[in-house]
Amino acid sequence: MARNVEVKARVADLATVRTRALALGARPAGTLEQTDRYYELDGGRRLKLRTMPGVPAELIRYDRPETSGVRPSDYEISHVRDEEAQACLVPKTPPIAVVRKRRELLLLDNVRIHLDTVDALGTFVELEAVLDATHDDTTCTAQVHRLTEALGLEPTTFVRASYGDLILQA
Repeated sequence: MARNVEVKARVADLATVRTRALALGARPAGTLEQTDRYYELDGGRRLKLRTMPGVPAELIRYDRPETSGVRPSDYEISHVRDEEAQACLVPKTPPIAVVRKRRELLLLDNVRIHLDTVDALGTFVELEAVLDATHDDTTCTAQVHRLTEALGLEPTTFVRASYGDLILQA
């Protein structure tokens, strides 16, 4: 499984965050139209089916605590279809939530900065510092904390739930 350290914050003005991120050296990496369908698995774990126009769908399994602002997340991205088994891996049950969003992606070192406009929820910033050979948990946690400060994200705006959970609560 892959791992990152992440935080999500509700923001009123994505333009200000974008300007600050670009001033720090972040580089634009495109805009994505994403639809995420959330499924609940045994034990309360979640699976997300992500679709985007012109891109193969993918399944994202993740496990993370929903108790703190900056938190680790273990995840695995896989294909929708298991070719060897000739089987579709999408759950047969209906999704518990559907989230549609427009995501502007900025990259800064090993950190993905997502500027999200989410249907029915509003605007958010997500920071994901990806662990790799030179970035461990401690380094990634420090990066996220520094970036939240540099981007002007206040801890009071941190969101401790997935977009799927927020849609269910709306």
